[in-house]
Amino acid sequence: MINGILNIYKEKGYTSHDVVARLRKITGQKKIGHTGTLDPDAEGVLPVCLGKATKVCDLLTDRDKTYEAVLLLGRTTDTQDTSGTVLEEKPTEGITPEQTAACICGFEGEYDQIPPMYSALKINGRKLYELAREGKTVERKSRRVTIHRIRILEMDLPRVKMEVDCSKGTYIRTMCQDIGDRLGTGGCMERLVRTRSGRFEIGAARRLDEVAEIVQDGRLREILIPLDSVFADLPEGAVSGREAQKAFNGNPLSKKGLRIQKEPEPGERYRIYDPDGHFIGIYWYDADKKRFELEKMFLDPDEISSGRKN
Repeated sequence: MINGILNIYKEKGYTSHDVVARLRKITGQKKIGHTGTLDPDAEGVLPVCLGKATKVCDLLTDRDKTYEAVLLLGRTTDTQDTSGTVLEEKPTEGITPEQTAACICGFEGEYDQIPPMYSALKINGRKLYELAREGKTVERKSRRVTIHRIRILEMDLPRVKMEVDCSKGTYIRTMCQDIGDRLGTGGCMERLVRTRSGRFEIGAARRLDEVAEIVQDGRLREILIPLDSVFADLPEGAVSGREAQKAFNGNPLSKKGLRIQKEPEPGERYRIYDPDGHFIGIYWYDADKKRFELEKMFLDPDEISSGRKN
């Protein structure tokens, strides 16, 4: 089985599920998952997890993200982007660049955002976009999101190109409409590119055709990002030979049985490896019991029992 993460550049016209389906054919492997939906018209960074790395899909989805977006003022649509049906158009001659910039920057910080009907969010087991396509609108609870920073890159009204650093769960389409509503002109999103998802940057992202060529040449491991790199910010430790079996069974580990560089802090998390350098999982230090407790195991049971750790 192939284990690791691919930094994929999702192109326009593909859904995130399309990317996974194509990669299954390219790699010949079924166990693949993506780390956050991108609309078909959007493009950019989409980390995709293979094999054991699918265990961190949710973790990667939760990371902050960066987008480049083009806001079009004066137009409101049912999808909150230019692909949708136009609901209303208003003149924009009355607003100035200074007013627009001040309004946009006013969205920095926390704000309550109502998820759009055309989204993959589920309510009562149904995806919102499925209901929207049936002509239905349901009540959605607002969610608190955080806009860490907005940088205006270009302004040629009624269009504004901007870079947005934001928390997970932020809908840039919705923010574009909210900006337009606050300005009194209405607004929607004309273009969206995700340039960063956590530690994954657009400069290193690979298109699907490129991945297919790399696989055909037998060089997939050259671009496969190791699973443990997700936890590179955590200190590492290695179990001794005697403690290794305890770790493989998910049991607590003693300090004496671990090689670590410093005295652990209460609750501190570690990435733990076996004596041969294979990644076992994440442990945290229980100061009261003076031992390390398992948080998440990344060695599969069949690998442990067979001794094939990769």
